[in-house]
Amino acid sequence: MTQISVSNAGVEFGATRIFQGITFTIGEGERWAILGRNGTGKTTLFRLITGSQQPTEGAITRQPGLRLALLEQHRDFGGAETVWEAGAGEFADLLALERSLADQANVLAGVGEAATPQMLARYDRDLERFDREGGYTFAPRVDAVLQGLGFDAEKARTQPLEQLSGGERGRLGLARQLVSAADVLLLDEPTNHLDLETTRWLEDYLRNTQKTVLLISHDRAFLANVVDHVLHLEGGSAVAYSGGYESFVLQRAERRLSQERASEKQRKVIAEEEDYIRRNIAGQNSKQAKGRRKRLSRLPRISGPTSEEGSSMGLRLDLSERGGDQVAIARDVTLAVEGRTLIKGFTATIQRGDVVGFVGPNGSGKSTFLRALVGDREPAAGELRIGGSVRPSYYRQDMAQVPVDRALYDIISELRPRWERRQVQGHLARFGFSGDEAQRRAETLSGGERARVALAMMVLTRANFLVLDEPTNHLDIESVEGLEDALEEYEGTILLVSHDRAMLEALTTRVWILHDQRVTDFPGSFAEWEEQSREREHAAAVASAEQESLRRVKERKTTRRREVQGDDSRIALRELRRKVEDSEKEVAALESKVAELTAILEDPELYTTREGTERSLVTGKELDRVRRKLDAAIEIWTAATERAEQVSAT
Repeated sequence: MTQISVSNAGVEFGATRIFQGITFTIGEGERWAILGRNGTGKTTLFRLITGSQQPTEGAITRQPGLRLALLEQHRDFGGAETVWEAGAGEFADLLALERSLADQANVLAGVGEAATPQMLARYDRDLERFDREGGYTFAPRVDAVLQGLGFDAEKARTQPLEQLSGGERGRLGLARQLVSAADVLLLDEPTNHLDLETTRWLEDYLRNTQKTVLLISHDRAFLANVVDHVLHLEGGSAVAYSGGYESFVLQRAERRLSQERASEKQRKVIAEEEDYIRRNIAGQNSKQAKGRRKRLSRLPRISGPTSEEGSSMGLRLDLSERGGDQVAIARDVTLAVEGRTLIKGFTATIQRGDVVGFVGPNGSGKSTFLRALVGDREPAAGELRIGGSVRPSYYRQDMAQVPVDRALYDIISELRPRWERRQVQGHLARFGFSGDEAQRRAETLSGGERARVALAMMVLTRANFLVLDEPTNHLDIESVEGLEDALEEYEGTILLVSHDRAMLEALTTRVWILHDQRVTDFPGSFAEWEEQSREREHAAAVASAEQESLRRVKERKTTRRREVQGDDSRIALRELRRKVEDSEKEVAALESKVAELTAILEDPELYTTREGTERSLVTGKELDRVRRKLDAAIEIWTAATERAEQVSAT
């Protein structure tokens, strides 16, 4: 069933045309990637689809009653005060009702048999509404999404919203969108604030959701694992492709080759016609020549493959000198921020030619380590230094190395004072800033433009050690591919913090994994690390499934009416309550065992030896066995609880 139809849509702002002639349809449950260089109109297209902006030409048709949710850059959480309330979003009314039921249950338990019919009737009425409107399912869903995106679901219930950082607010905005009742999710760079683990979780979530998904992303591995359709914006219009991202890459290459051949063939025909016209326009065949000239003027030209300004950066990374064999040395390094230890007792050496991928959860200390390595901060203990004859170049995640108060021309000219004007302008042009763009001040640049300036500056350092902190943030796919190609040809040493799995898989020769204040040095590529640690993903999936089951248990316990036990002789009820208590203890014990086994499998050190890998397989099987026992225990608890409630009500 078609949910959204875009027909010959175009948008203009004054004399500037963003795009034109875009036509495609979106069916229920499809997952579309909206791709294209920065500035081609991807976010504008999202606004057209939601109806917040109207096309200059063409039409956008939506299925009647269709609900859409757009993840925007500026997060508005309404009147929410806690993290959980903000994540719950439109379910705030049910959240208030859940609190009311818990309060009523406590009051009823306190007054016992003195409870009035009105009190009991209100409780029963509210409980029936809570159940009817999905009260037992919405809270576990919110918890599961918050947990999947890196929040502590229990802590989120009371954690003030104002305590969150910008990145955490970004993840919370995504959580709010995922749990909404919308039919269509429009996700604009959803992985920007996610680490590798939460990105994998989001992939699984989007693959399994019944909702329709449209997403803008530059994460190639994420796209390859999620989408089944692609809309590629280029050359002022767009082409729709069926199939996943990898299929799109092949189809695009074939289409460009075919377009190039057709354009070249037509060019030859036009050249022959123009030659005939020149030779005969004034001779006896003048009439035929004029006729050909008229037909030639009306001939639609076949353009070659689009070559947009700045579409491929002139990125080549050269060295000024070879440098020493020991590029960076860490000896028993401990890093701390505001009294919180991030990394403890880390020892390692980066050798010349290494490409080290540094991965770990957001906020765990990776960027802090890079800053300490280049001398921007001191470690709390140990020795951390760069080797002799090593010239580092540090690409900061916040791109603070780009002076915002200067023109681009001045920034490059200060790095190369002997260059002539044409050389400075030529260098900027290779990074997409030609003509008058060279006089723009850096403070006016978008995130993607500032990233290109940072790369233009890095090229001029001719460093033999690149320290890169999330260099693909803000870059479009074409620019990411250009950067990856340049790094692949680079002959120096690289320390790379990134969540771009495709780049990590293509480049790394070693991997550092930061987990619980410890850094594991894995002597292999990122692809080998992922293969070695497949049991870690298995453990995470099991833990996620069990967390949702356990949250359902807790929801029923929270809203369950608790009655005072009198001195009556209701033996059956007492037996049922005893069974409920025993079941709760069994569930708690098995939950603890699942957490213990999961923690073992999550330890990166386990996968650095053959014995550890074999142990992970055994532990994974044990985790499956305990999980099945826990599922059975939860079913027993649920049945006993429902039976006790029935007996209690009689």
